[in-house]
Amino acid sequence: MAPKRKATSPIRPPPDSKKRDTVKPSNGDPKFDHSRPEERAGIVQREFYPPEMSNERCKRYNDDEIPRPLTTLNNTITATQAARDKVPAGESVVHWFKRDLRLQDNRGLSLASQKAKELGVPLICMYIVSPQDYQAHLTSAVRVDFEMRTLEVMKEELAGLHIPLYTTTIEDRKAVPGHLLQKFKEWGAKHVYCNIEYEVDELRRENKLVKKCLEEGISFTALHDDVVVPPETLMTGAGKQYSVYSPWFKSWIKHVHAHPDLLDAFPAPTTNDESAKRRFSDIFSASIPSAPSNKLLSKEEKERFANLWPPGEHEAQARLSRFLEGKVSKYQDTRNFPAMNTTSIISPHLSTGTLAARTAVRAAREANSTKKLDGGNAGVAGYISELAWRDFYKHVLAHWPYVCMNKPFKYEYTAIEWEYNDEHFAAWKEGRTGFPIVDAAMRQMKEMGYMHNRCRMIVASFLAKHLLLDWRMGERYFMEHLIDGDFASNNGGWGFSASTGVDPQPYFRIFNPLLQSEKFDADGEYIRRWVPELKGVAGKAIHDPYGRGAGKQAEKAGYPKPIVDHKQCRERCLARYKEGLGRGTANVGGGVHN
Repeated sequence: MAPKRKATSPIRPPPDSKKRDTVKPSNGDPKFDHSRPEERAGIVQREFYPPEMSNERCKRYNDDEIPRPLTTLNNTITATQAARDKVPAGESVVHWFKRDLRLQDNRGLSLASQKAKELGVPLICMYIVSPQDYQAHLTSAVRVDFEMRTLEVMKEELAGLHIPLYTTTIEDRKAVPGHLLQKFKEWGAKHVYCNIEYEVDELRRENKLVKKCLEEGISFTALHDDVVVPPETLMTGAGKQYSVYSPWFKSWIKHVHAHPDLLDAFPAPTTNDESAKRRFSDIFSASIPSAPSNKLLSKEEKERFANLWPPGEHEAQARLSRFLEGKVSKYQDTRNFPAMNTTSIISPHLSTGTLAARTAVRAAREANSTKKLDGGNAGVAGYISELAWRDFYKHVLAHWPYVCMNKPFKYEYTAIEWEYNDEHFAAWKEGRTGFPIVDAAMRQMKEMGYMHNRCRMIVASFLAKHLLLDWRMGERYFMEHLIDGDFASNNGGWGFSASTGVDPQPYFRIFNPLLQSEKFDADGEYIRRWVPELKGVAGKAIHDPYGRGAGKQAEKAGYPKPIVDHKQCRERCLARYKEGLGRGTANVGGGVHN
């Protein structure tokens, strides 16, 4: 039995390094002060976006008083369909790659290829490297490197089909639509295809492109491909968007069972006539751009990540196949244990689109003993349920677009007094909090650009509830360091852990890192791998060396003492959330509207 923790002097959390300031106008309604620490901590990237949206405007989205960007795009697509159908053939058809970096089972690419064949013209593919978009969307350097390596693979595969892949870097993100239109005209393209991204910037851009292209006599077709079931499809009996996963998932299952074609694979593109190689020789001979200067890796990092994460859709399919052939049957029982390596780890491929969510669900169904997505082997059914979370968070993003604008889904949580303690944030980022399971997870992310899902919940809860740091700081840090950073899923995960998001854990549920460690890394194998200072710590002391008699050993090895005390943090968190929610539900704040 591990020795009991000796009584020590209380570990007091230091005072906030940056206090929130508020301004109260004469009418007594609280207003946002846009010089407050949220701004100073970089929550809103002011070089790209206006100040934080008001709670009042969030409510107007909820009350259907402001049209959602996806609704606007869908309406534009419907309203222009007849006119786009009348657009003449042109001299080529274009597919614009974004987060769909694959040839197999790609709806937009497949339909573009079919259109080109129907019209008897060549297919051209394109990809735009936008450094400002990478920065605005917090895309990690490891993710950018993965995309560039994937493009190298794709260019070669497309060349084998005599299909050119045009790639270029556009420094000014606002210049991207104009450059696209310029190239469409240069190539004589009258029909352009792409797959829809559900973030606000992209939806608004595509809406403008559909209309602008039509003015220029070009049909721009944006398609739902990134999810199995498109957003705005599943509604409650009252005609509302689901905000709780369980009933949403039942509806998702029912809908896919009723529309099995949603899982049908789209054919790969067919070969261009060989004359395309001569006509577009300059594109075929051009190189893939280098990563922009704001997303460069060191030589050591490039080599490490290239070994960890081979690029391309064939690697994605092989990874998925290995999982379904060997690990999926026990997935439901083993998925929460980070040391066991029992998950599929296809998230980098889903986020870059080297693998379609549709492909993964279809393959899982085919590996099952039944064609029902929620039946048969518990491991397979559980895996499909986990894949569906990705769809769920995309639906949330599309229906509540303010979550894409630095606001929590539960916008009343804006009133919580977060702390902006630089020392605590640095300790969390560096994996030096003195909580071994937290530190192991953060170090794994630094080394691999990846973190096990259970560990993501643990470290997110620790940042938001133990350290009371603004959860958006952690959300941003994840996006800037994960290879599989996906805004909707990342935001949903942080909202769950901080109790600010859709279908979250209750705010009074606070993960105890020690209990999480003992439950999901009982032997300390994961900790010992990522925290080498504790390799020699025996038994249960690995989970809490300073509280279980291994403090001198840990200190000698250079492992830090805990920076906070769990019990004190729990009490402080409960009080702070309760106080903040009392304020947040008492009024709707004003402020600058987005």
